Amino acid sequence: MKRVLFLGILIAIWEVIYKLQIWPPILFPSPLQVGETLYLGIIDGSFITSLGDSFKRLLIGYGFALIIGTLLGLIIASSKLMEDTLGSLVLALQSVPSIVWLPLAILWFGMGEAAIIFVVVLGGTWNMVINASTGIKNVRPLLLKAAKTMGITEHNLFFKVTIPAAIPHLITGMRLSWAFCWRALMAGELLGSGNGLGQILMWGREMGNMSMVISIMIIIATLGSLTDGIIFKPLENKVLERWGLAKI
Repeated sequence: MKRVLFLGILIAIWEVIYKLQIWPPILFPSPLQVGETLYLGIIDGSFITSLGDSFKRLLIGYGFALIIGTLLGLIIASSKLMEDTLGSLVLALQSVPSIVWLPLAILWFGMGEAAIIFVVVLGGTWNMVINASTGIKNVRPLLLKAAKTMGITEHNLFFKVTIPAAIPHLITGMRLSWAFCWRALMAGELLGSGNGLGQILMWGREMGNMSMVISIMIIIATLGSLTDGIIFKPLENKVLERWGLAKI
């Protein structure tokens, strides 16, 4: 109820700003205009088709980002040498915006799906690397000592103690990687190859159709909120409860 009320207040503020005509209607459309654009885009199937294409690229890139990020995180956490060398490189690459990779993606993979997925993978990998390595390095020594005292082998120690203890950090990395993959996807789809939400966003910008631009922004924000609320948040709460870290 609180969220619905908050959303209603935001829409009311939006409408008031529109009525004040600080910007021309073509640059700052009303909530009703954006709602009509959303409705028409869904009814004619253009938004649904583009969303399907974008989601396919997103899931492929996100999957690779999780796998590569987790493996690199394990490698970095394995030794001080890896942390000082590979770890510092990952920290440096994390500060590089996804759109900066576009020229290389085009040169290496051409104007196609592979270039977009490449950008998405890079967009989500670095946060996963950092959270995976941080989670493994910050496992409480008391847990490791207790497990060793009980006679657990090094192999089982890693898989039965270290990895489970690092899961909260891994989930945080998954949430951040999802958000950054979305950002990278929009940057990658500016290539204009195939269909996708990013291409519709570009069309809206070029045609000066701000209703279309804001509609795509709303779709992306809504999907991000739903994904977090339906998948990541319940998963995080379950893990925190399992480890006795949930707030009472």
